Amino acid sequence: MKKPILALIACCIAQLSWAQQEDSLTIRRFADEVLTNGTAYENLRVLTKTIGGRLAGSPQMVKAEKWGEAALKAAGADNVYFQECKVPHWVRGEKEQARIISMRRDFVPPLNILALGNSVGTGTKGVTAPVIEVRSFEELEQKKDQVKGKIVFYNYPFNKKFIKTFYAYGDAVRFRGQGPSRASKYGALAVIVRSMSHSTDNNPHTGSTRYNDSFPKIAAVAIGLKDAEVLSKRIANDPGMKVFLRTTCQMLPDTIGHNVIGELRGSEFPNEYITVGGHLDSWDVCEGAHDDGTGCVQSIEILRSFKATGIRPKRTIRVVLFANEENGLRGGAKYAEEAKAKNEKHIFALESDAGGFTPRGFTTSMEPDKLRKVQGWSGLFLPYGIYDFSEPGGGADITPIHNQLGTPMAELSPDSQRYFDIHHAVSDNFEAVNKRELDLGAIGMGALVYLIDKYGL
Repeated sequence: MKKPILALIACCIAQLSWAQQEDSLTIRRFADEVLTNGTAYENLRVLTKTIGGRLAGSPQMVKAEKWGEAALKAAGADNVYFQECKVPHWVRGEKEQARIISMRRDFVPPLNILALGNSVGTGTKGVTAPVIEVRSFEELEQKKDQVKGKIVFYNYPFNKKFIKTFYAYGDAVRFRGQGPSRASKYGALAVIVRSMSHSTDNNPHTGSTRYNDSFPKIAAVAIGLKDAEVLSKRIANDPGMKVFLRTTCQMLPDTIGHNVIGELRGSEFPNEYITVGGHLDSWDVCEGAHDDGTGCVQSIEILRSFKATGIRPKRTIRVVLFANEENGLRGGAKYAEEAKAKNEKHIFALESDAGGFTPRGFTTSMEPDKLRKVQGWSGLFLPYGIYDFSEPGGGADITPIHNQLGTPMAELSPDSQRYFDIHHAVSDNFEAVNKRELDLGAIGMGALVYLIDKYGL
Protein backbone atom coordinates (compact mmCIF):
# COMPACT_ATOMS: atom_id res chain seq x y z
CA MET A 1 0.00 0.00 0.00
CA LYS A 2 2.99 2.32 0.43
CA LYS A 3 3.53 3.07 -3.29
CA PRO A 4 -0.10 4.08 -4.00
CA ILE A 5 -0.09 6.42 -0.99
CA LEU A 6 3.17 8.05 -2.07
CA ALA A 7 1.81 8.36 -5.59
CA LEU A 8 -1.32 10.11 -4.26
CA ILE A 9 0.77 12.59 -2.30
CA ALA A 10 2.98 13.25 -5.33
CA CYS A 11 -0.08 13.75 -7.52
CA CYS A 12 -1.63 16.18 -5.04
CA ILE A 13 1.58 18.20 -4.80
CA ALA A 14 1.97 18.30 -8.58
CA GLN A 15 -1.45 19.91 -8.93
CA LEU A 16 -0.62 22.68 -6.47
CA SER A 17 0.85 26.10 -7.23
CA TRP A 18 4.47 26.78 -6.36
CA ALA A 19 3.46 28.56 -3.13
CA GLN A 20 1.17 25.71 -2.18
CA GLN A 21 3.92 23.20 -2.88
CA GLU A 22 6.06 25.04 -0.33
CA ASP A 23 3.17 24.94 2.13
CA SER A 24 2.66 21.26 1.41
CA LEU A 25 6.27 20.51 2.36
CA THR A 26 5.95 22.54 5.57
CA ILE A 27 2.75 20.70 6.52
CA ARG A 28 4.44 17.40 5.69
CA ARG A 29 7.33 18.27 8.01
CA PHE A 30 4.83 19.13 10.75
CA ALA A 31 2.88 15.91 10.10
CA ASP A 32 6.02 13.78 10.28
CA GLU A 33 6.83 15.33 13.66
CA VAL A 34 3.38 14.57 15.03
CA LEU A 35 3.40 11.00 13.71
CA THR A 36 6.91 10.13 14.90
CA ASN A 37 7.43 12.18 18.05
CA GLY A 38 3.93 13.23 19.07
CA THR A 39 2.99 13.44 22.74
CA ALA A 40 -0.80 13.77 22.39
CA TYR A 41 -1.58 10.12 23.14
CA GLU A 42 0.62 10.00 26.23
CA ASN A 43 -0.79 13.31 27.44
CA LEU A 44 -4.27 11.84 27.03
CA ARG A 45 -3.30 8.73 28.97
CA VAL A 46 -2.10 10.80 31.91
CA LEU A 47 -5.18 13.03 31.85
CA THR A 48 -7.66 10.17 31.71
CA LYS A 49 -5.94 7.54 33.84
CA THR A 50 -4.51 9.68 36.64
CA ILE A 51 -7.35 12.23 36.87
CA GLY A 52 -10.39 10.69 35.18
CA GLY A 53 -13.74 12.47 35.08
CA ARG A 54 -13.38 16.23 35.52
CA LEU A 55 -16.78 17.75 36.15
CA ALA A 56 -16.84 21.49 36.89
CA GLY A 57 -16.47 22.20 40.60
CA SER A 58 -14.98 18.81 41.45
CA PRO A 59 -11.52 18.12 42.94
CA GLN A 60 -10.65 16.48 39.60
CA MET A 61 -11.30 19.79 37.86
CA VAL A 62 -8.55 21.39 39.94
CA LYS A 63 -6.17 18.52 39.21
CA ALA A 64 -6.91 18.79 35.49
CA GLU A 65 -6.15 22.51 35.48
CA LYS A 66 -2.75 21.82 37.04
CA TRP A 67 -2.17 19.06 34.49
CA GLY A 68 -3.02 21.49 31.68
CA GLU A 69 -0.58 24.06 32.98
CA ALA A 70 2.22 21.50 33.17
CA ALA A 71 1.44 20.04 29.73
CA LEU A 72 1.49 23.46 28.06
CA LYS A 73 4.80 24.35 29.68
CA ALA A 74 6.29 21.02 28.63
CA ALA A 75 5.09 21.70 25.07
CA GLY A 76 7.16 24.90 25.01
CA ALA A 77 4.53 27.61 25.42
CA ASP A 78 6.03 31.09 25.76
CA ASN A 79 3.44 32.02 28.36
CA VAL A 80 0.99 29.92 30.43
CA TYR A 81 -1.70 31.38 32.67
CA PHE A 82 -5.10 30.80 34.23
CA GLN A 83 -8.22 32.79 33.35
CA GLU A 84 -10.62 32.67 36.30
CA CYS A 85 -14.34 32.14 35.89
CA LYS A 86 -17.24 31.08 38.08
CA VAL A 87 -18.50 27.58 37.31
CA PRO A 88 -21.55 25.59 38.48
CA HIS A 89 -21.02 22.91 41.11
CA TRP A 90 -23.42 20.03 40.55
CA VAL A 91 -22.83 16.75 42.37
CA ARG A 92 -24.32 13.39 41.46
CA GLY A 93 -24.51 11.98 44.96
CA GLU A 94 -25.17 8.32 45.64
CA LYS A 95 -25.63 5.69 42.93
CA GLU A 96 -28.96 6.20 41.15
CA GLN A 97 -31.65 3.56 41.55
CA ALA A 98 -34.59 2.60 39.33
CA ARG A 99 -36.67 -0.54 39.31
CA ILE A 100 -40.01 -1.73 38.04
CA ILE A 101 -42.62 -2.50 40.69
CA SER A 102 -45.37 -4.88 39.63
CA MET A 103 -47.92 -7.32 41.02
CA ARG A 104 -46.46 -9.92 38.70
CA ARG A 105 -44.09 -12.44 40.20
CA ASP A 106 -41.46 -12.21 37.44
CA PHE A 107 -38.09 -10.66 38.25
CA VAL A 108 -36.99 -7.57 36.34
CA PRO A 109 -33.39 -6.45 36.99
CA PRO A 110 -32.87 -2.83 38.10
CA LEU A 111 -32.97 -0.33 35.25
CA ASN A 112 -29.64 1.15 34.20
CA ILE A 113 -29.93 4.94 34.63
CA LEU A 114 -27.87 8.08 35.23
CA ALA A 115 -29.11 11.39 36.58
CA LEU A 116 -29.02 14.24 34.08
CA GLY A 117 -26.54 16.98 34.84
CA ASN A 118 -27.88 20.00 36.74
CA SER A 119 -30.96 18.02 37.75
CA VAL A 120 -32.44 17.94 41.25
CA GLY A 121 -32.75 14.72 43.22
CA THR A 122 -35.84 12.83 44.21
CA GLY A 123 -34.93 13.01 47.88
CA THR A 124 -33.59 10.13 49.94
CA LYS A 125 -36.91 8.25 49.95
CA GLY A 126 -37.21 8.32 46.18
CA VAL A 127 -40.34 8.49 44.04
CA THR A 128 -42.70 5.64 43.21
CA ALA A 129 -45.29 6.35 40.52
CA PRO A 130 -46.97 5.05 37.36
CA VAL A 131 -45.13 5.81 34.11
CA ILE A 132 -46.58 7.46 31.03
CA GLU A 133 -44.65 6.99 27.80
CA VAL A 134 -44.47 9.67 25.10
CA ARG A 135 -42.50 9.85 21.87
CA SER A 136 -42.84 13.55 21.14
CA PHE A 137 -43.75 16.84 22.77
CA GLU A 138 -46.92 16.79 20.69
CA GLU A 139 -47.90 13.50 22.34
CA LEU A 140 -47.13 15.00 25.74
CA GLU A 141 -49.58 17.80 24.96
CA GLN A 142 -52.22 15.29 23.90
CA LYS A 143 -51.81 13.38 27.16
CA LYS A 144 -51.30 16.36 29.45
CA ASP A 145 -54.38 15.55 31.53
CA GLN A 146 -52.89 12.13 32.35
CA VAL A 147 -49.46 13.38 33.49
CA LYS A 148 -50.09 14.64 37.01
CA GLY A 149 -48.56 12.42 39.70
CA LYS A 150 -46.70 10.25 37.17
CA ILE A 151 -43.21 9.75 35.78
CA VAL A 152 -42.95 10.81 32.14
CA PHE A 153 -40.82 8.55 29.93
CA TYR A 154 -39.53 10.25 26.78
CA ASN A 155 -38.81 7.35 24.45
CA TYR A 156 -37.57 9.11 21.32
CA PRO A 157 -34.88 7.14 19.45
CA PHE A 158 -32.07 8.50 17.31
CA ASN A 159 -33.07 8.83 13.68
CA LYS A 160 -31.05 6.07 11.98
CA LYS A 161 -31.38 7.67 8.54
CA PHE A 162 -28.97 10.51 9.32
CA ILE A 163 -25.53 9.56 7.98
CA LYS A 164 -23.88 12.33 9.98
CA THR A 165 -24.85 11.35 13.49
CA PHE A 166 -24.67 14.86 14.94
CA TYR A 167 -27.94 15.53 13.11
CA ALA A 168 -29.55 12.66 15.02
CA TYR A 169 -28.20 14.11 18.26
CA GLY A 170 -29.48 17.57 17.42
CA ASP A 171 -32.88 16.12 16.64
CA ALA A 172 -33.22 14.12 19.88
CA VAL A 173 -31.41 16.23 22.48
CA ARG A 174 -34.38 18.56 23.00
CA PHE A 175 -36.02 15.89 25.15
CA ARG A 176 -33.05 15.90 27.51
CA GLY A 177 -32.81 19.67 27.64
CA GLN A 178 -36.48 20.71 27.72
CA GLY A 179 -38.20 17.49 28.76
CA PRO A 180 -38.17 17.81 32.56
CA SER A 181 -39.72 21.28 32.67
CA ARG A 182 -42.28 20.53 29.98
CA ALA A 183 -43.44 17.48 31.95
CA SER A 184 -43.34 19.39 35.25
CA LYS A 185 -45.71 21.95 33.75
CA TYR A 186 -48.45 19.30 33.86
CA GLY A 187 -47.61 17.91 37.31
CA ALA A 188 -45.13 15.12 36.54
CA LEU A 189 -43.07 13.89 39.51
CA ALA A 190 -39.96 12.94 37.49
CA VAL A 191 -38.81 12.13 33.96
CA ILE A 192 -36.89 9.30 32.33
CA VAL A 193 -35.24 10.14 29.00
CA ARG A 194 -34.04 7.64 26.41
CA SER A 195 -30.27 8.08 26.14
CA MET A 196 -28.88 10.27 23.35
CA SER A 197 -27.28 7.36 21.53
CA HIS A 198 -27.77 4.66 18.92
CA SER A 199 -25.38 2.24 20.59
CA THR A 200 -26.01 -1.48 20.92
CA ASP A 201 -25.13 -1.66 24.61
CA ASN A 202 -27.15 -0.65 27.68
CA ASN A 203 -24.96 2.15 29.03
CA PRO A 204 -26.98 5.25 29.96
CA HIS A 205 -25.68 8.56 28.61
CA THR A 206 -25.85 11.57 30.91
CA GLY A 207 -25.76 15.22 29.80
CA SER A 208 -27.15 18.47 31.10
CA THR A 209 -30.75 19.56 31.31
CA ARG A 210 -32.15 23.10 31.56
CA TYR A 211 -34.98 23.94 33.90
CA ASN A 212 -37.63 26.54 33.17
CA ASP A 213 -37.97 28.43 36.45
CA SER A 214 -41.69 28.91 35.82
CA PHE A 215 -42.33 25.30 36.85
CA PRO A 216 -41.18 23.07 39.75
CA LYS A 217 -37.84 21.34 39.24
CA ILE A 218 -38.22 17.57 39.10
CA ALA A 219 -35.75 14.69 39.02
CA ALA A 220 -34.52 13.65 35.58
CA VAL A 221 -32.55 10.59 34.48
CA ALA A 222 -31.29 8.98 31.27
CA ILE A 223 -31.88 5.28 30.68
CA GLY A 224 -29.83 2.76 28.68
CA LEU A 225 -31.28 1.78 25.31
CA LYS A 226 -31.93 -1.86 26.12
CA ASP A 227 -33.69 -0.93 29.33
CA ALA A 228 -35.65 1.73 27.45
CA GLU A 229 -37.13 -1.07 25.36
CA VAL A 230 -37.74 -3.18 28.47
CA LEU A 231 -39.60 -0.31 30.09
CA SER A 232 -41.60 0.47 26.97
CA LYS A 233 -42.80 -3.13 26.58
CA ARG A 234 -43.63 -3.36 30.25
CA ILE A 235 -45.76 -0.22 30.13
CA ALA A 236 -47.70 -1.68 27.22
CA ASN A 237 -48.21 -5.13 28.79
CA ASP A 238 -48.52 -4.31 32.49
CA PRO A 239 -50.84 -1.30 32.95
CA GLY A 240 -50.65 -1.48 36.74
CA MET A 241 -46.86 -1.33 36.99
CA LYS A 242 -44.94 1.53 38.63
CA VAL A 243 -41.33 2.61 38.75
CA PHE A 244 -39.32 3.39 41.85
CA LEU A 245 -36.76 6.11 41.16
CA ARG A 246 -34.13 7.50 43.53
CA THR A 247 -31.45 10.12 42.91
CA THR A 248 -29.61 12.29 45.43
CA CYS A 249 -27.95 14.84 43.12
CA GLN A 250 -27.93 18.51 44.01
CA MET A 251 -26.68 21.87 42.82
CA LEU A 252 -24.26 23.60 45.19
CA PRO A 253 -23.21 27.27 45.03
CA ASP A 254 -20.97 28.31 42.14
CA THR A 255 -17.25 27.86 42.63
CA ILE A 256 -14.03 28.99 40.96
CA GLY A 257 -12.72 27.34 37.79
CA HIS A 258 -10.23 28.39 35.14
CA ASN A 259 -9.52 28.40 31.46
CA VAL A 260 -5.92 27.22 31.09
CA ILE A 261 -4.16 29.20 28.37
CA GLY A 262 -0.78 28.72 26.69
CA GLU A 263 0.58 31.09 24.06
CA LEU A 264 3.07 30.81 21.23
CA ARG A 265 4.01 34.44 20.66
CA GLY A 266 3.60 35.86 17.15
CA SER A 267 6.74 37.12 15.40
CA GLU A 268 5.10 39.91 13.34
CA PHE A 269 1.63 40.53 14.76
CA PRO A 270 1.79 39.44 18.41
CA ASN A 271 -1.42 41.29 19.25
CA GLU A 272 -3.44 39.32 16.70
CA TYR A 273 -4.73 36.00 18.00
CA ILE A 274 -5.60 32.60 16.64
CA THR A 275 -7.37 30.47 19.22
CA VAL A 276 -7.24 26.68 19.15
CA GLY A 277 -8.58 24.47 21.91
CA GLY A 278 -10.91 21.96 23.49
CA HIS A 279 -12.71 21.78 26.81
CA LEU A 280 -10.95 20.40 29.85
CA ASP A 281 -14.01 19.40 31.84
CA SER A 282 -15.90 16.15 31.35
CA TRP A 283 -18.75 14.24 32.92
CA ASP A 284 -18.04 12.50 36.20
CA VAL A 285 -19.08 8.99 35.12
CA CYS A 286 -16.34 8.54 32.52
CA GLU A 287 -12.73 9.42 31.75
CA GLY A 288 -13.72 12.08 29.22
CA ALA A 289 -11.31 10.78 26.59
CA HIS A 290 -13.14 11.67 23.36
CA ASP A 291 -15.20 14.37 25.10
CA ASP A 292 -12.98 16.27 25.24
CA GLY A 293 -9.57 15.08 26.29
CA THR A 294 -8.69 14.50 22.65
CA GLY A 295 -9.41 18.10 21.72
CA CYS A 296 -7.19 19.36 24.53
CA VAL A 297 -4.20 17.18 23.70
CA GLN A 298 -4.51 17.81 19.95
CA SER A 299 -4.36 21.55 20.60
CA ILE A 300 -1.33 21.20 22.85
CA GLU A 301 0.34 19.03 20.20
CA ILE A 302 0.02 21.81 17.63
CA LEU A 303 1.99 24.15 19.86
CA ARG A 304 4.63 21.50 20.63
CA SER A 305 5.09 20.49 17.00
CA PHE A 306 5.27 24.06 15.74
CA LYS A 307 8.13 24.62 18.15
CA ALA A 308 9.82 21.33 17.27
CA THR A 309 9.71 21.95 13.51
CA GLY A 310 10.66 25.61 13.66
CA ILE A 311 7.31 26.93 12.47
CA ARG A 312 7.33 30.45 13.84
CA PRO A 313 3.84 31.93 13.57
CA LYS A 314 3.29 35.54 12.55
CA ARG A 315 0.37 35.84 14.94
CA THR A 316 0.06 34.66 18.52
CA ILE A 317 -1.32 31.15 18.73
CA ARG A 318 -3.41 30.71 21.85
CA VAL A 319 -4.12 27.20 23.06
CA VAL A 320 -7.14 27.33 25.37
CA LEU A 321 -8.28 24.45 27.56
CA PHE A 322 -11.78 25.70 28.28
CA ALA A 323 -13.58 25.27 31.60
CA ASN A 324 -17.15 24.04 32.06
CA GLU A 325 -18.39 23.27 28.57
CA GLU A 326 -20.53 20.36 29.70
CA ASN A 327 -23.01 21.98 32.06
CA GLY A 328 -22.64 25.72 31.76
CA LEU A 329 -20.28 26.96 29.02
CA ARG A 330 -18.85 29.43 31.51
CA GLY A 331 -15.28 29.12 30.22
CA GLY A 332 -16.14 30.01 26.63
CA ALA A 333 -18.30 32.90 27.79
CA LYS A 334 -15.51 34.26 30.01
CA TYR A 335 -12.93 34.01 27.23
CA ALA A 336 -15.12 36.04 24.89
CA GLU A 337 -15.98 38.55 27.62
CA GLU A 338 -12.33 39.30 28.39
CA ALA A 339 -11.34 39.42 24.73
CA LYS A 340 -14.05 42.00 24.09
CA ALA A 341 -13.19 44.01 27.20
CA LYS A 342 -9.52 44.16 26.16
CA ASN A 343 -10.44 44.99 22.56
CA GLU A 344 -8.32 42.08 21.35
CA LYS A 345 -8.04 41.31 17.64
CA HIS A 346 -9.03 37.70 17.03
CA ILE A 347 -8.32 36.43 13.53
CA PHE A 348 -9.68 32.90 13.84
CA ALA A 349 -10.87 30.33 16.40
CA LEU A 350 -10.67 26.55 16.02
CA GLU A 351 -11.99 23.86 18.33
CA SER A 352 -11.88 20.07 18.51
CA ASP A 353 -14.89 18.76 20.42
CA ALA A 354 -16.40 16.08 18.21
CA GLY A 355 -14.20 13.19 19.26
CA GLY A 356 -10.74 11.95 18.37
CA PHE A 357 -11.80 9.73 15.49
CA THR A 358 -10.46 9.86 11.91
CA PRO A 359 -10.67 13.47 10.66
CA ARG A 360 -12.84 14.06 7.60
CA GLY A 361 -12.98 17.86 7.41
CA PHE A 362 -14.02 21.02 9.23
CA THR A 363 -17.35 22.66 9.94
CA THR A 364 -17.11 26.43 9.61
CA SER A 365 -18.91 29.68 10.38
CA MET A 366 -17.41 32.59 8.48
CA GLU A 367 -18.20 34.98 5.65
CA PRO A 368 -18.45 33.44 2.17
CA ASP A 369 -15.25 35.05 0.85
CA LYS A 370 -13.29 33.72 3.82
CA LEU A 371 -14.75 30.26 3.39
CA ARG A 372 -13.80 30.26 -0.30
CA LYS A 373 -10.24 31.07 0.72
CA VAL A 374 -10.17 28.14 3.14
CA GLN A 375 -11.71 25.82 0.55
CA GLY A 376 -8.99 26.92 -1.87
CA TRP A 377 -6.48 25.15 0.36
CA SER A 378 -8.38 21.86 0.25
CA GLY A 379 -5.75 20.17 -1.90
CA LEU A 380 -3.22 20.55 0.91
CA PHE A 381 -5.43 18.44 3.19
CA LEU A 382 -6.20 15.59 0.80
CA PRO A 383 -3.03 13.58 1.55
CA TYR A 384 -4.27 13.32 5.15
CA GLY A 385 -7.78 12.15 4.27
CA ILE A 386 -9.40 15.52 4.98
CA TYR A 387 -11.75 16.73 2.27
CA ASP A 388 -15.06 18.09 3.64
CA PHE A 389 -15.34 21.85 4.18
CA SER A 390 -19.00 22.06 3.24
CA GLU A 391 -20.88 21.97 6.55
CA PRO A 392 -21.70 24.99 8.73
CA GLY A 393 -20.80 24.87 12.41
CA GLY A 394 -18.15 25.54 15.01
CA GLY A 395 -17.37 24.50 18.58
CA ALA A 396 -19.52 25.41 21.57
CA ASP A 397 -16.64 27.06 23.46
CA ILE A 398 -15.70 29.37 20.60
CA THR A 399 -19.25 30.30 19.65
CA PRO A 400 -19.32 33.17 22.20
CA ILE A 401 -16.27 34.82 20.65
CA HIS A 402 -17.74 34.26 17.20
CA ASN A 403 -21.00 35.89 18.26
CA GLN A 404 -19.50 38.78 20.20
CA LEU A 405 -16.44 39.65 18.11
CA GLY A 406 -17.43 38.21 14.74
CA THR A 407 -14.40 35.92 14.80
CA PRO A 408 -14.44 33.31 12.01
CA MET A 409 -14.57 29.86 13.56
CA ALA A 410 -14.25 26.21 12.65
CA GLU A 411 -14.41 22.82 14.32
CA LEU A 412 -12.59 19.63 13.43
CA SER A 413 -15.09 17.18 11.96
CA PRO A 414 -14.05 13.56 12.52
CA ASP A 415 -15.95 10.50 11.36
CA SER A 416 -18.94 10.49 13.70
CA GLN A 417 -20.26 6.94 13.40
CA ARG A 418 -18.93 5.75 16.78
CA TYR A 419 -19.07 9.00 18.72
CA PHE A 420 -22.55 8.67 20.18
CA ASP A 421 -21.87 5.08 21.20
CA ILE A 422 -19.72 6.53 23.98
CA HIS A 423 -20.74 10.19 24.33
CA HIS A 424 -21.37 11.05 28.02
CA ALA A 425 -21.24 7.35 28.95
CA VAL A 426 -18.93 5.19 31.05
CA SER A 427 -17.41 3.85 27.83
CA ASP A 428 -15.76 7.20 26.97
CA ASN A 429 -12.36 6.06 28.19
CA PHE A 430 -8.75 6.12 27.04
CA GLU A 431 -9.01 2.68 25.45
CA ALA A 432 -11.64 4.00 23.03
CA VAL A 433 -9.10 6.34 21.40
CA ASN A 434 -6.89 5.25 18.50
CA LYS A 435 -3.47 6.90 18.47
CA ARG A 436 -3.24 7.25 14.70
CA GLU A 437 -6.67 8.84 14.43
CA LEU A 438 -5.85 11.21 17.29
CA ASP A 439 -2.60 12.30 15.62
CA LEU A 440 -4.21 12.78 12.21
CA GLY A 441 -6.72 15.15 13.80
CA ALA A 442 -3.88 17.19 15.28
CA ILE A 443 -2.22 17.33 11.86
CA GLY A 444 -5.36 18.64 10.19
CA MET A 445 -5.88 21.25 12.88
CA GLY A 446 -2.24 22.32 12.77
CA ALA A 447 -2.31 22.66 8.99
CA LEU A 448 -5.35 24.93 9.12
CA VAL A 449 -3.81 27.08 11.86
CA TYR A 450 -0.56 27.34 9.88
CA LEU A 451 -2.30 28.44 6.69
CA ILE A 452 -4.56 31.01 8.35
CA ASP A 453 -1.63 32.41 10.31
CA LYS A 454 0.45 32.72 7.15
CA TYR A 455 -2.18 34.14 4.79
CA GLY A 456 -4.89 35.52 7.06
CA LEU A 457 -8.56 35.40 6.18
